[in-house]
Amino acid sequence: MSTCSVFDGAVFMSSEMKLTEDFKRDTHPDKVNLAGREYVGEHGHTTWLPLVRKIKQQIATDPTLTPEYPPILGIPEFTQRATELALGKDSPAIVESRVFGVQTVGCTGAVRLGAELLRSWYCSSSSWNGPILLSSPCDDSLTGTFKAAGIDDVQHYRYWAAESNDVCVENMVHDLENAPERCVVVLFASGHHPTGAELSQEDWKRVAEVMKKRQLFPFFLMSAQGLCSGSLEQDAWAVRHCVSLGLELLCAQSFSYSFGLYGERVGHLLCVLKQNMLAVQSQAEKLVQTLWSCPPMEGARVVATILSNPAHLVEWQEGVKGIAEHCMLIRERLRERLRLLGGPGRWDHITKPGGLYCCFGLNAQQVEFLIQRKHIYLLPNGCLNVSAINSRNLDYVAESIHQAMHSQL
Repeated sequence: MSTCSVFDGAVFMSSEMKLTEDFKRDTHPDKVNLAGREYVGEHGHTTWLPLVRKIKQQIATDPTLTPEYPPILGIPEFTQRATELALGKDSPAIVESRVFGVQTVGCTGAVRLGAELLRSWYCSSSSWNGPILLSSPCDDSLTGTFKAAGIDDVQHYRYWAAESNDVCVENMVHDLENAPERCVVVLFASGHHPTGAELSQEDWKRVAEVMKKRQLFPFFLMSAQGLCSGSLEQDAWAVRHCVSLGLELLCAQSFSYSFGLYGERVGHLLCVLKQNMLAVQSQAEKLVQTLWSCPPMEGARVVATILSNPAHLVEWQEGVKGIAEHCMLIRERLRERLRLLGGPGRWDHITKPGGLYCCFGLNAQQVEFLIQRKHIYLLPNGCLNVSAINSRNLDYVAESIHQAMHSQL
């Protein structure tokens, strides 16, 4: 466990913004942007699911809706459905009334509100400031969000192993076992960004056991439920398992990816507690009033409408599953192209479910070669968004990666 890492999130966030601007300025006809966060379909641009587009149009023309401020904690139907989506309707936390949710301004807003709540409530202290443990690698935006809330003690636990191009569970468990008791651990429930590397259910059981034994507090991030495995239940398994063990937790949810609502900033903070729930909920209301006053309504209405209607819910789930299957198909095609091109190493890690993201473990020179010589923009260590690969650029991307790994750089 360390307070810094050579694979630090700071590199990712600053690089991502710079790469986006560089890509826009690039005039090369074969340029490819693999550094973005949005789901990019076969046609090379972000799209809404047909159902989401239809519901947006219905809401826009609904004469019964009037312009008004939503409740401070958000649209009640939205918070209810978001909670059920994450935990399942029969969750013990819901049955025992020890959970509440807050509609937030995107996932970042959920993380910020969660950080503020931890500062004012966790450990019965009004001045708690850490430590917070983040995965290495992760987005620097997480570090910045926690520090903006006054939590300065931000550390990292080891997650990614470059030599195996996978999660190193042994290192992760070791770092958690040696973490200070009652510290807060930020965990990706699914779709780890930027690596896409996933823990198995057996791995999650080990992590949860350590969390419980060491009295660590889990703060989950679930930004793309359903897009990683294609199953809403499987992508939420880690959160539900921790709840079943009786752990208190926070979970920041995003609906940008799974609904294609990138500009609507639809987020949700889920709070599962054993006691003091009304006091914490009251504190959340006070904090929301100072952070954003009230959340935006349109995107949350879309989500609530779809999740509340059984027919819409089935159609949406099928659409999400289709996106996950498309990403897996791209992974399989890319692996096969690389295999046929030959060279050292195996590419099996590419086809492990990980949603939009995948990490190739390239060195700095190889990444620079791809950006400067091939006009393929990707994050440090070869982390990329697989959905931006399509039938038109697949061969070019595969050949370029092959050249990067075999050229004398």
